[in-house]
Amino acid sequence: MGVVTPFPATRESEVVFDRAELNRILDLYGRMVAAGHWRDYAIHFGREAASFACFRRTAERPEYRIEKRPALRQRQGQWALIGEGGVVLKRGHELGPVLAPVERKLMKLVEE
Repeated sequence: MGVVTPFPATRESEVVFDRAELNRILDLYGRMVAAGHWRDYAIHFGREAASFACFRRTAERPEYRIEKRPALRQRQGQWALIGEGGVVLKRGHELGPVLAPVERKLMKLVEE
C-alpha cells in the first residue's frame, strides 16, 4: 500500500482556513464583486496567520484584509478585519461578527 498525502500538502506549522471559513469569506467576496465593490483577491498562508485580502483594483493596496491568528484565540480572538491603512477595524472570536462591517456596505436604502 502507498502513503496517502492530503491535497494541498500543507506544512504542519502553516495556518490555513478550513472549508467552512473559506466558504463564508468567498460568499461575501462574491456578493461584493456582484455589487461592483471588489475586483480581485489574494490569499496568504503563513506560520503565524492566514490572510484573505480584497482589492478594489488589482494594482493597489487591499481595501480589507481578513486575518486568522490562532495564537490570539484565548485573548482578543483569532479573527481580525484590517482596513486599507493597516488599522484593525474589528476583532473577535467568531468570523461572522468580524465580517459584519463589510456586509453592511451591501445594504441599500430603499424608498417607498
